[in-house]
Amino acid sequence: MSPTDPTVGRPGPPSRRSLLTAGAAGALALGGLSGCSGSGRPRVTFYQSKREVIEHFRELVADFNAEQSDFTYIHDVATNLQAGFVRANPPDLALQNYNLDMNRFMARGALSDLSDLPEAGMVRADVLDLVEWYPGYEGRTSVIPYSVAASSVIYNKQIFADNGLEVPTTWDELLSVCDDLLAADITPFYGTFTELWTLTQGLFDYVIGGRVDVRDFFAQLNEIGEDVGPDSAVSFQKTLLEPVQQMLELLPYFNDDANSRAYGDGNTAMAQGKAAMYLQGPWALVEIEKAATDVELGSFPLPVTDDPADLKIRVNIDLSLWIPEQADQKEGARAFLQHLMLPEIQFPYNELALAFSTTDDAPEVKDPRISEMQPFYDEGKFYMGASQFIPPTIPFGNYLQSIVFGADPEPILTQLDSDFARLAYRA
Repeated sequence: MSPTDPTVGRPGPPSRRSLLTAGAAGALALGGLSGCSGSGRPRVTFYQSKREVIEHFRELVADFNAEQSDFTYIHDVATNLQAGFVRANPPDLALQNYNLDMNRFMARGALSDLSDLPEAGMVRADVLDLVEWYPGYEGRTSVIPYSVAASSVIYNKQIFADNGLEVPTTWDELLSVCDDLLAADITPFYGTFTELWTLTQGLFDYVIGGRVDVRDFFAQLNEIGEDVGPDSAVSFQKTLLEPVQQMLELLPYFNDDANSRAYGDGNTAMAQGKAAMYLQGPWALVEIEKAATDVELGSFPLPVTDDPADLKIRVNIDLSLWIPEQADQKEGARAFLQHLMLPEIQFPYNELALAFSTTDDAPEVKDPRISEMQPFYDEGKFYMGASQFIPPTIPFGNYLQSIVFGADPEPILTQLDSDFARLAYRA
């Protein structure tokens, strides 16, 4: 597998199912051939990187080319964004995962201001605020969130029902459920620790996000910069040691061979009912569905405190819309952006992608596999994963894996502080 993960710079999960068809593979190879007819029209390049949905957006581009005669839209799936910006030839419009790596374009003022578009005002304030979790460019609305992927504990409803178990809402309840499952000779959690991203986006992010104010923590870290360490107000070793130790308390409840299992193994195991819970996002539900075993799954936030009011889900802006300052065809780019934001375009896509739409008038999700997360999304009880804020030049996934494999977390978190401080000094 090596789909693109929400987590920065790491291989990770796909987002939705059969959108990637055999025809999509051809679409990827053909790149920008979509909508090349219509000579004389200005050409607008639409870059879309999420390969699982290439065919879906290729059809949208073709339809829009047929609906209007002002522009010809080229569906681009192959551009190297870094090279495009360096050469002053970026795409006119992009629909891309919003993460730390992509944020550098916004922070440097390379993306144009979209605040005057009505669509910017349609996005929920708390979702638009997620953009500001990364350092931005003051005075601009550079990104319009299009799709939010929400993640929590995937659980087997039949196993819970057969064993008389309720969805836990506190840490003690979670441990009690795990003990009851072990007593029934059922594996509580299925782990796939050989793949680093499954550890960072799941076990780590869920525990940290449930206990720590992620945004405030990294805001303080960035403010402290090169002075991050044992004596700073916050640090990895000081702030995250206790949550990481709590995270390790869950390890006895994972499959014995978790250290050698991969993402595909986890999806197969859950499809076959070999474990009760799985720390993955909606992309895994898509893969599990392919096994056609009719397993009944749901989702709930991992409880890590003794107060149910603390429950939150992990989210990321799975897709966002933006237009470079150097775009050749801003007018055409804005027209297609507005088209993509239409309810009849955006809502069906997110339903298909097992994602949440971003606007105030978005309908509730219908799929029972993710619908239990709806109240938390509605109430803004969500956080972005802490792993998404650690620069990819730091081998954090390897650090975390070594902790899970038995290394003492304290010196590793101390090393993480040193790495972070060194990068801040160099910056």
